[in-house]
Amino acid sequence: MKTVKSVLMGTIAAALISVPAWAFETRAKAAFVIDQTTGTVLLTKNADDALPPASMSKLMTLYMAFEAVRDGRLSMEERLPVSQHAMSYGGSTMFLDTTDRVKVVDLIRGIIVLSGNDACAVIAETLSPDGTEEGFARQMTLRARQLGMTNSTFANSNGWPAPGHRMSMRDLALLANKLIADFPEFYPMFAETEFAFDGRAPRNTQNRNPLLALGIGADGLKTGHTQEAGYGLVGSAKQAGRRVIFAISGMDSAKDRAEVSEQIVNWAFRQFSERQVLRAGKRVAQADVWMGASTKVGLVSEADVDILLPVIGQNDLEAEVVYNGPLQAPIQKGQALAELVIKPMDLPEIRVPLVAEADVAAGGFSVRMRTATSVLMSQFGLTSEGAS
Repeated sequence: MKTVKSVLMGTIAAALISVPAWAFETRAKAAFVIDQTTGTVLLTKNADDALPPASMSKLMTLYMAFEAVRDGRLSMEERLPVSQHAMSYGGSTMFLDTTDRVKVVDLIRGIIVLSGNDACAVIAETLSPDGTEEGFARQMTLRARQLGMTNSTFANSNGWPAPGHRMSMRDLALLANKLIADFPEFYPMFAETEFAFDGRAPRNTQNRNPLLALGIGADGLKTGHTQEAGYGLVGSAKQAGRRVIFAISGMDSAKDRAEVSEQIVNWAFRQFSERQVLRAGKRVAQADVWMGASTKVGLVSEADVDILLPVIGQNDLEAEVVYNGPLQAPIQKGQALAELVIKPMDLPEIRVPLVAEADVAAGGFSVRMRTATSVLMSQFGLTSEGAS
């Protein structure tokens, strides 16, 4: 494996500037913060611990409901019956009873805005392979694994306290990202601040997300609270083309949840900015070529590369080009040859594929002879001028 220190390239050294990211101390017991635009993980704290997610796990029920609508297995205007089991739920509810037949769109809004435990159960029983909420929970766990959520296991559809019902903050942020990316037609519902379902529950009409009314670009997703889990929030906000997604858990009060959430959003947008560090087709470095018509080949990025960096500081960013070399000719223009490894301090490293800037043909007879001679002489410790 061969490396070329990129700080030797003046055009890169001038562009790549970084400082240690300011340490962000959060009162949350577990947290995960990601810049969706660049995929940069900004903060992890116990992010892979499988914890009680409370109502934040309703996002999984919503994801599967959206899938069912998209696939034609549910219709937003379809009316669903309410079972005795769904009606029996306490906590945050839509106060549904067994005489109701409720539109899917109202159930979904009831889950998002009102955090309706009963609404989740109605959706779950409808989509369950055996008609039970438990059967749907097993499907939730399986679908979560398929989506890459490795620390999520579901016992019900709504986060009601139950043994083994767990999610990690990383999984919750991944799920939020999937909801935003996969269902842009439904995502605006997460920004609704009020839903007065047929007037029967005047005390439960307001969205509990504390960020929606602050004018900081917040537009989702879901709060959660139980005695075991504490207060949590999966949130997202968008400012100036950047979107930040976060999941936090374990706060002691709704006030703490609101304060910590706002602090995270402000920190993520104010302490980091997106910068272009590479332009498509601009040479980053050169790699050695073996048995080629040329002894070097330029390495370039196929696309412009923007990364997220701390906004303060004047230190050069550490970066290097890594490839298995020397490279064997012939080489075709655009052929993947190397990686530029960018290492922002206190942030995850970034790997950018580099490709050949131009074709390099295999060398002819004279090149092969010259190369063979050079190899033999180096083995015997000789130079072209004689014995060393």
